Amino acid sequence: MTEETDEVDRIVGAWSAQRPDLDFSPLEVLSRVDRLSRHLDRARREAFRRSDLESWEWDVLSALRRAGEPFHLSPKQLLQQTLVSSGTMTNRIDRLVGRRLVRREADPGDGRGVIVVLTEDGRVRVDAAITRLVDAEAILLASLSTGERDRLAGLLRKLVLEFDHLA
Repeated sequence: MTEETDEVDRIVGAWSAQRPDLDFSPLEVLSRVDRLSRHLDRARREAFRRSDLESWEWDVLSALRRAGEPFHLSPKQLLQQTLVSSGTMTNRIDRLVGRRLVRREADPGDGRGVIVVLTEDGRVRVDAAITRLVDAEAILLASLSTGERDRLAGLLRKLVLEFDHLA
């Protein structure tokens, strides 16, 4: 039984014919990761759009939701989780406050500080978005068995950890 070919096979085959002196095995892996990333981006944008959220809004709201009851974090904690600049985070919080998806409150542990709190509308939207996201991502992985998913997750974790250590 012959294995099905994809666009990456065609690209690597063409390059191999033109440059037989090079090892194209990295392209076989990372070009597929790149193509999968594009499919994932589309699926995520659609899941967020259906919940009336932008990707950046999802990042902030999901960090607050994952924090658990009472769904609040300091701006510094949000910065650490979303990896954006302080100015960007301030702008994002302002916009989310304007949409009534979060609110600012005085930090009970620090009278000078503030915390960002997920509103009920924000919680409803982020819960709907995560449900849609998990469903969409399950469809993307439907051709893999549970064991294959586990193996792939382990290999990707290993690769990501290596990149994270270099950053």
